[in-house]
Amino acid sequence: MAAGTRHGGTDLGRRIREHREHARLSQEEVAARAGMAVPYLTYLESDPGASPTPATMARLAAALGTSSRDLAGAGRDLPPGQAAPEPRPVLETVTARECRAYLGSQGIGRFVFVDVRGPVAVPVNYKMLGDDIVFRTHPWTTLAARAAQRRVSLEVDHIDDALAEGWSVLVSGRAHRVTEPAELEQVSALGIRPWAAGERETYIRIVPTAITGRRLRNTGI
Repeated sequence: MAAGTRHGGTDLGRRIREHREHARLSQEEVAARAGMAVPYLTYLESDPGASPTPATMARLAAALGTSSRDLAGAGRDLPPGQAAPEPRPVLETVTARECRAYLGSQGIGRFVFVDVRGPVAVPVNYKMLGDDIVFRTHPWTTLAARAAQRRVSLEVDHIDDALAEGWSVLVSGRAHRVTEPAELEQVSALGIRPWAAGERETYIRIVPTAITGRRLRNTGI
């Protein structure tokens, strides 16, 4: 048998195929469960150069009823009695450019302000206008009333439970109600749908003064 991609000392393609055949599943069935194209699954099973991402491995493992570590064969070449090392989570600082990319990839965040009871975070649907954050609300909501505070924030994050990975971005700055006609035309063109139902024609724009982010990732499967 030709050598395949080495993940944890095993042939990844062979292990995928063995798990699939043991489960008596066709490539079409596994691909549908994993949300991938059949040709890509064929590639993973047969190409020595295949190198799927951790997310792909997690979806494939779930489709086959196993774990990413078992599918990758982690620890199978270790001496008896020696356990494979567990993945080590790494906390990374995200660059400003990466933060903006993360912000642009999402659409739901938490508007953070200070109320009489202390810091409050309220979910909002938002869109980007350049580097600025824009969301809609009702003119008489607490969000609209607190938008004029000296400093507010918007927190956006994404968590992948399957991979135990994720990221978080915090935007801090000044916010204001959009009232100037030209600016109002700009934000209206964004097509923002408000988080809550009803007439919410007040636009709040956050102009960032600081953008920071953190990312948690695993060093292995």
